[in-house]
Amino acid sequence: MRVRIPLLLCGVALVSVVAAPAVAQKPAVEYRVLATNKTSTMQKEMQEAAAAGFRYGDVMGGDTAFGGSEVVVIMHRDGSPGRFDYRLLATNKTSTMQKEMQEAGDAGFEYRGQTVFKSAFGGKEVVAILERTLEVQNATKYEYRLVATKKTSTMQKELAETGEQGFEFVGMTVAKTLVGGEEVVAILRRKL
Repeated sequence: MRVRIPLLLCGVALVSVVAAPAVAQKPAVEYRVLATNKTSTMQKEMQEAAAAGFRYGDVMGGDTAFGGSEVVVIMHRDGSPGRFDYRLLATNKTSTMQKEMQEAGDAGFEYRGQTVFKSAFGGKEVVAILERTLEVQNATKYEYRLVATKKTSTMQKELAETGEQGFEFVGMTVAKTLVGGEEVVAILRRKL
């Protein structure tokens, strides 16, 4: 936008045109919706989106109108710097999830979200999404702890015990798992 500023010089009116300062606009935000009934496909799609500059936003599992039971992930790109790597963990055994989360934590991945959904092959699965930045050489590493129980009173006790050990709560689902039946599954972590 240009602004006209009248100037008087020796009784003669001159008009000077100067550019008005530009108003900084936030870059547009792009979104990518990923949906599949196979967790292995979701990890691949998340990696492809990350390679294109998108970052994880949120996850939810459930029935969609046309896709049936799916895991749905929203990713976004807003021009911010950074490249990310994703790991999607899915299992119907909490002991397996504990082991896989710790392996991811040791590799520098950080918890981002979790859900439950009924997969085409695995039945009902707890799904956890972890992210790590590719730019940082010495990423923070975490120790993860999974607490799974059928009773909320037991969950209270176990959360109190892990809290005393310095673990912070990061997420929870209620799910029917293969071994435990209906369980409350909480994920906690502490820096190594």
